[in-house]
Amino acid sequence: MKARVKWLDHMSFVGESGSGHSVVMDGAPELGGRNLGIRPMEMLLLGLGGCTSFDVVLILKKMKQEITGCEVEIEAERADSEPKVFTRIHVHFIVTGRGLSDKHVARAVNLSAEKYCSASIMLGKTAEISHDYEIREACP
Repeated sequence: MKARVKWLDHMSFVGESGSGHSVVMDGAPELGGRNLGIRPMEMLLLGLGGCTSFDVVLILKKMKQEITGCEVEIEAERADSEPKVFTRIHVHFIVTGRGLSDKHVARAVNLSAEKYCSASIMLGKTAEISHDYEIREACP
């Protein structure tokens, strides 16, 4: 896996993934940024959210659950001093479907957190990560 990040100007950067997708990152105005893109540390949280959501959806599909939606809300705290690593992260899943089994959703969330989500396991080396979920019945 490869990636490239190139400085544009001020505190703006463009990141390009090995698969050819690009994203603009920028710093906060008080640090010289112009608020033109996502902050790099926000990207880490989005990566975590994407990684764990991917797992949960895939696992539930393999469990033959009729999943129609999956959202993840993430809240994080960072250390006060440098390096300002994440110290606490809470991941809240909102899983929507028809007749979803609480047992299966719990299992999917736990499997992602403990076995499959590389981002979660990696960030868990510095942060206390907690997970919970809610199940919503899909409209007919």
